[in-house]
Amino acid sequence: MSGKPSLIHWFHKGLRVHDNPALTDIFEQARAHPSSYNVRPIYILDSGVTEWTKIGANRWRFLQESLEDLHGQLEALGSRLYVIRGSPSTVFPRLFKEWRVEVLTFEEDIEPYALKHGAAVKELAKATNVTVKTHYSHTIYNPHSILRNNENKAPLTYQKFLEIVKTLEQSKPLEKPKSLRNLNLNKPEEDSCEKEDIQCYDIPLLDELVKSKEELGVNKFRGGETEALERLNKVLADEKWVIEFEKPNTKPNSLEPSTTALSPYLSFGCLSSRYFCQRLTDTLTRCPNHTKPPASLMGQLMWREFFYAAATYEPNFDRMMGNSFCLQIPWLSNVNHLEAWTFGRTGYPFIDAIMRQLRKEGWIHHLARHAVACFLTRGDLWISWEEGEKVFEELLLDQDWALNAGNWMWLSASAFFYKYFHVYSPVAFGKKTDRSGSYIRKYVPELAEYPGDKIYEPWKVSLADQRAYGCVLGSDYPHRIVNHELEYKENIKRMSAAYKVNREVRTGKSEEDNADGTRKRKNKTSSKQSVKKKKV
Repeated sequence: MSGKPSLIHWFHKGLRVHDNPALTDIFEQARAHPSSYNVRPIYILDSGVTEWTKIGANRWRFLQESLEDLHGQLEALGSRLYVIRGSPSTVFPRLFKEWRVEVLTFEEDIEPYALKHGAAVKELAKATNVTVKTHYSHTIYNPHSILRNNENKAPLTYQKFLEIVKTLEQSKPLEKPKSLRNLNLNKPEEDSCEKEDIQCYDIPLLDELVKSKEELGVNKFRGGETEALERLNKVLADEKWVIEFEKPNTKPNSLEPSTTALSPYLSFGCLSSRYFCQRLTDTLTRCPNHTKPPASLMGQLMWREFFYAAATYEPNFDRMMGNSFCLQIPWLSNVNHLEAWTFGRTGYPFIDAIMRQLRKEGWIHHLARHAVACFLTRGDLWISWEEGEKVFEELLLDQDWALNAGNWMWLSASAFFYKYFHVYSPVAFGKKTDRSGSYIRKYVPELAEYPGDKIYEPWKVSLADQRAYGCVLGSDYPHRIVNHELEYKENIKRMSAAYKVNREVRTGKSEEDNADGTRKRKNKTSSKQSVKKKKV
């Protein structure tokens, strides 16, 4: 292909123009040499691979809206977004040759999929003399810097993490790139794909991404940078709410989000975490009497950084086996129980309401995630956190590889949190903030006529009253699949046994009971061997 050489920015997650150093890089080079280059920002839609098939309908819609908004943002800057169908390994050889690419930029990521394809594309670029420039901008801090400042290990506690980041310089977020419009650049020449189909690089329509429209729920979170910044401004405008924010005091079952609900925009990179942090810091500086981490709003941003650092260190972060952080727990497999939990049919109205909200809207409160995660794992069903992780990966708009795995390990008491005897009640926890049961009525409408004092425990309602309320258990709504009062006590015993085995494996020592029920340690070697060692 004739014409000018090209500068490419490859969008992964960072679907924005503000604080996007890799995008700004090629814009600045083009502005410095206005007649020398074509600027071609691209997004690769590799919908045939396993990682993409895990995406649910609501996430596809959010992505489509985000790409649409990004295209508009780039057009305002004198460019456009090229959406290219195919895998990076097959797409880039053609682009490098046909577009005469000189520079490729992209945002580095730590996820296995991104690492795999990023490494492959760097090799392809090297073979064709394409310069590759990458930046870390999905998190506030470069996670590798955190590891380097902790003897090349991940900090295992949140407090240790905070101590480390206090010593790190925080990069300032960038403004959006300066426009190319005033340079009067010519539109890049059509390549072979555009000559065959002028629309070949267009933004995908929803029909292309979502095959089962019935899976789409209500659209409460429109995707894109424009929406992200509007929501951020609205959140930060209420300074009193910001400085008094404490996560444990928010409501997991409020009918509208009681938190910022900015997590989907951070996950897709429509909102820069560095920009959010800077804006929040400005507010907290003006109002010094604010809440502190970990419960504060800044504390929530730092949790995100904490899990990213851990996931950067451990490549098997999303699984139990081979994961240096994760306790090896003998979870059971129960297809029926897993399906009941997944689709909100456990017979526990509070749990079912949360899972139905997730499927319908793609978002649930963080404390609601605590409740259903505990229920699936150590609380009631004794099913592996990896199964829950897969469901969240499909349905959550804010699904993030590091945060999803980290939180599931935390809530299952497999890593980072070890007070496994603290179990969320599938009844009492919801009642604390919604005694009337309005949240349950919204998402489990079968129980809409049940009074507030009965809606959390319909199994205690007589058959006559069930009929009177228009919802009979076993026909209109399922019986509860387990008895929480019995199961959680048994599961605490299971967790205690699992912890004991993991402790013995780690220390090489076994434990046995003293007469008074306390523990005493005994070396696995015989007493005679121990005596000989002492003599030596």
